[in-house]
Amino acid sequence: MRKDRVLLSHGDGGALTGKLIEEVFLRRFDGGASKAAADSFVFDPPPGRAAITTDSFVINPLFFPGGDIGKLAVCGTVNDLAVSGARPLYLTAAFIIEEGFPLHQLERIAASMARTARQAGVVIAGGDTKVVGRGQADGLFINTTGYGVIDPAAAIGLHCLRPGDLVLVNGSIGEHGLAIMAQREQLDLSGQLQSDCTPLNRVICALLKLCGEGVRFMRDLTRGGLATVLKETATGAGVEIVLQEPDIPVRREVRGMAEMLGLDPLYLANEGKFIAVVDEAVAEKALRCLKEHPGGKEAAIIGRVNRGAGDLLLKTALGGTKKLDLFAGAPLPRIC
Repeated sequence: MRKDRVLLSHGDGGALTGKLIEEVFLRRFDGGASKAAADSFVFDPPPGRAAITTDSFVINPLFFPGGDIGKLAVCGTVNDLAVSGARPLYLTAAFIIEEGFPLHQLERIAASMARTARQAGVVIAGGDTKVVGRGQADGLFINTTGYGVIDPAAAIGLHCLRPGDLVLVNGSIGEHGLAIMAQREQLDLSGQLQSDCTPLNRVICALLKLCGEGVRFMRDLTRGGLATVLKETATGAGVEIVLQEPDIPVRREVRGMAEMLGLDPLYLANEGKFIAVVDEAVAEKALRCLKEHPGGKEAAIIGRVNRGAGDLLLKTALGGTKKLDLFAGAPLPRIC
């Protein structure tokens, strides 16, 4: 019996299951339920409104410049809560593991999740493991569920958008999508590209604390990238959003690589970027707040909300205007 790989018997609920959970997960995760090895995490919820979200992660490859599936799973769920105006508190994590998966890789992923959870200030409070046969899971899939409480300063939603509001982004776009493509296709980029995968809850908390109800709406820029998120925002709010292409931060290496591959950075996935639509009166204050945070040093005001009926327009560097729409299909599948 091989001791360096996951076996089907690791998922049968017996001695090997207990050993896997204890040695790979419990020794790294510090949640109350995991320490007690209970079936449920029992806690007294804080007062106020709560938020809950769930997500599944099937990224290929599992390890990439700037992160791995474990870091991604924590960041993705934390960020979904944060852009909803919530302070993330607890996560659960469920692992679907393919028979034969290397144990040292599973340990590396669990350690990465634990580090990222500490960075974000959240507790991995419980989880589950399932083992499936060879060829049934492509190595490892992770599902996470997150729980948080709504920040009292948050009053955000599509219904809050008003003509004259400004659109901010907390940094340069397109890095995650291209980093995954480079790793997957084994493109030699001399280490130039790394995923921007990072938890956003601390910078968002600072933004809400400073600007309060001046923050109208937020979304993280994952699948479909900046253009898809803002097109959905314009359509959902029934407004027109106009972007200024020269103001959108795109790093030179991302722009060059995207042009070479025939891709548009506006539609590339990100895992550490978000947009905030804010009242024009607080926009400069919000921008300074983002720039003071490590996750927002390249922040910029990139557009404006106008009266309209769901259009997303791009004012190009050459002086023209282009209508942007939802991307038909994904430029790169399985990026999260």
